[in-house]
Amino acid sequence: MDVLGYLRLVRRHWWIVLVTVMLALGTAALVTVRTAPRYEASVTFFVTTPSQGVTDAYQGSLFLQQRVKSYGDLLTSDRLAQSVVADAPLGLTADQVRSRIRTASTTGTVLLKATITDTDQTRALKTTETLATKFTELVRKVETPPDGNAPPIKIEVVSGPRVTSSPVSPQPTRNLVMGGVLGLLLGAALAVLRGLADVRMRDGAALQRVTGSPLLGEIPYENGAKAAPLIVGAAATSARAEAVRKLRTNLRFVDVHEPARVIAVTSALQGEGKTTMACNTAIALAEAGWRVLLIDADLRRPKVADYLGLDGGVGLTDVLVGDVQVGDVVQRWGEKSLLVLPSGATPPNPSELLGSKSMADLLVALRDSADIVVIDTAPLLAVTDGVVVAVQADGALLVTQQGRTSRSQVAAAANALSSVSVRLLGCVLNMAKVAKSDAYQYEAYKVVVPPAAPSVPADRSGSRRGAKAVGGDRTQELTRLSR
Repeated sequence: MDVLGYLRLVRRHWWIVLVTVMLALGTAALVTVRTAPRYEASVTFFVTTPSQGVTDAYQGSLFLQQRVKSYGDLLTSDRLAQSVVADAPLGLTADQVRSRIRTASTTGTVLLKATITDTDQTRALKTTETLATKFTELVRKVETPPDGNAPPIKIEVVSGPRVTSSPVSPQPTRNLVMGGVLGLLLGAALAVLRGLADVRMRDGAALQRVTGSPLLGEIPYENGAKAAPLIVGAAATSARAEAVRKLRTNLRFVDVHEPARVIAVTSALQGEGKTTMACNTAIALAEAGWRVLLIDADLRRPKVADYLGLDGGVGLTDVLVGDVQVGDVVQRWGEKSLLVLPSGATPPNPSELLGSKSMADLLVALRDSADIVVIDTAPLLAVTDGVVVAVQADGALLVTQQGRTSRSQVAAAANALSSVSVRLLGCVLNMAKVAKSDAYQYEAYKVVVPPAAPSVPADRSGSRRGAKAVGGDRTQELTRLSR
């Protein structure tokens, strides 16, 4: 994955970054509030030695630079700490004094700096003053030769002791900035890990890669789609309806040399919107002037008749068992050139019935009765019904809901089709999140039409009256449409 891919993962899981930053800022603020203020007192020593001439001065400088390193260790020695505690009652032990001392020396110089940090400003200054006195005395004792001559090294205080007027820690601004930066980095890392660990289908590009088929459409999510799933009435001018029309165009030109006239619409799992997609695709094709026949071949949980407001008590099942003729149960929907064959009664053996010779013969007959036949089938991973129907169609359209189905489930569904040599026409990402800019572009360019009378029958009885108005003999109606 490239850098843009990682950035997209961070953007997709922005809430993880936000929560992590807020937690980091809260932690930094809590630590800042609960940390006792600390003050620093410092003193700087200058180490020198008597010298004569340039050569002696140069050799003495090298000697002192080496000596300064040893004096740094001497400042934090137990002997010096014990002498400081013994000289002044500071309320600290020798170990506590030693732990508060920090030394520093600049390379190439003979300056040695000692810094003492304490929560008590007065104690820090007093400890530093005592340290400066005792350190000077200790160096004099250590460097005095046995014969009692003057020591070859002299230490003088050239700066301090002085203590800071304000605490050196905690520093609220620095702590909050560091907390925010660390939280941002940690949040971005967690967002990337969350994205890499997320196996659900999140975008059309991933769906196209997993299925190995073209992405024919991305249907945007709409809040009112559940209450009004069909792209009719007010929904006919929505962004969802326009996306279905784009799907219609792509579906018709996915293979101009071998166009699919019988299309099986399926999905990997239940509840991904395949039935709604089948209905809306059939409606969109009928709006373009095609003679469309919509078949509900999901015999286990049929929904087409409910969505379209038709009577689904008699339909495909009854035709396959030979109880009725197909022309007697096909119903016209609305004022468009759309015929619907409901599922009918629920059979005890749906897979066997859909894979029977009767079903194959029926599809051959219906192929000549309409320009396009759209078949709603069962989910592929639940039962084998969808594969059985797809084998007899010219191709299959795989519908996947964004953020619900995993990549492995989509791959398994695609493999189920390819294993029986079903032609996968393409895939559709349903309930997709569309960028606000894209939604704005459509809203600014869509055609606003005046309200008209609804084309969908008001009730089931009206649907049946509309069906009877076509004619009593459904076989004759299918024969007339094929001409």
